[in-house]
Amino acid sequence: MSQSQAEVELLDRNDPLGPKREAFRIPEGLIYLDGNSLGVLPRAVPARLERVIQQEWGTDLIRSWNLHGWMELPLKVGAKIARLIGAQPDEVVAADSTSINVFKTLLAALRLRPERRVIVSDIDNFPTDLYIAQGVNALLNGKYELRWVHKEGLEAAIDDSVAVVMLTEVDYRSGYRYDMRRITELTHQHGALSLWDLAHSAGAFPVDLNDCGVDFAVGCGYKYLNGGPGAPAFVFVARRHQAAAFPFLSGWMGHQAPFAFLPEYVAAEDIRRLTVGTPSVLGMSALDTALEVFDQVDMAVLREKSLRLTDLFIEQMEPLCSAYGFQLMTPRAHERRGSQVAYAHPEGYAIMQALIASGVIGDFRAPNILRFGFTPLYLRYAEVLEAVRRLEDVMRNQKWQEPRFQVREKVT
Repeated sequence: MSQSQAEVELLDRNDPLGPKREAFRIPEGLIYLDGNSLGVLPRAVPARLERVIQQEWGTDLIRSWNLHGWMELPLKVGAKIARLIGAQPDEVVAADSTSINVFKTLLAALRLRPERRVIVSDIDNFPTDLYIAQGVNALLNGKYELRWVHKEGLEAAIDDSVAVVMLTEVDYRSGYRYDMRRITELTHQHGALSLWDLAHSAGAFPVDLNDCGVDFAVGCGYKYLNGGPGAPAFVFVARRHQAAAFPFLSGWMGHQAPFAFLPEYVAAEDIRRLTVGTPSVLGMSALDTALEVFDQVDMAVLREKSLRLTDLFIEQMEPLCSAYGFQLMTPRAHERRGSQVAYAHPEGYAIMQALIASGVIGDFRAPNILRFGFTPLYLRYAEVLEAVRRLEDVMRNQKWQEPRFQVREKVT
């Protein structure tokens, strides 16, 4: 049954996460459904950056590495992320970018299975993960089989020849969510290791890395974690692997004693061995403060709201699917859905540009996908109704046919 305006307003009034919206700077009149690509600015971040720039950098200068704990930021931020992804504080470190972290962890995992020659992944995985695997294989003289398969063939592709199964938990296009527990268990049954990309998971719903027995994981800080454009990424290495996870990018911050300045590399014995160079203090500081919005947030409550928001959106979109040819690409089953909803449409790019012009920001992914991300910390139920109403106006009045919406920008 379609929910009325009064019903969704009641949901907003009784929303236990409702007060969290005030922790974000959201432009007046804008409905933001793109937190799965870039999170909204938390209000506390500008003041933190101002303090870091003016006082810590501007006045205290190099003393701030000790005085203000700059050197500890990667571990401090990693520990905050650990709570959100079902890990121990000493199993996560913030560092580098997702792509670099895939490179580091994939190489480390392969070295732990030296007799095996197959890497398995979803052919629809986010391209950077596949590209990094191709580069790793080239670096290792092409001795690995890159077994890229479609989702329905994934389980059959995992056998005793596999070294690593590398997957993104939530498909960046469709919002399909893998069964992390089942796939990890199957991976281990065949003696392989798991590497999960949490780019569309961390901060969107509860993740249980240790409970699922995951070996390695990576993720970014700028989507649901709201750390800002290009925010530092993070790495998870299960405790049982840390001493043996070889750091092929053997930078000075991963050294056992970085300020001993020894010519020989000796890896740190803990998660720090997966760090490389000097941490980005501005980026780390922004992410550190952004993560404070998760204080006192029950991730189960966050997930409940995410599902109610996406259920509502799918329900409200049904008439538009029938009238205008939108095709739902996201699973209806809760256990198989992330925190986004995607629709296919032949004119998807132009439609999305027209919708953005109307004050509803989603995004487009080739070849024909309109993506809508739902961040429970700041999105209201009433905004879901209004977003669909504006999309219906775009379609009914054929606004997407305007020439300005046909021009492809560099970033889609």
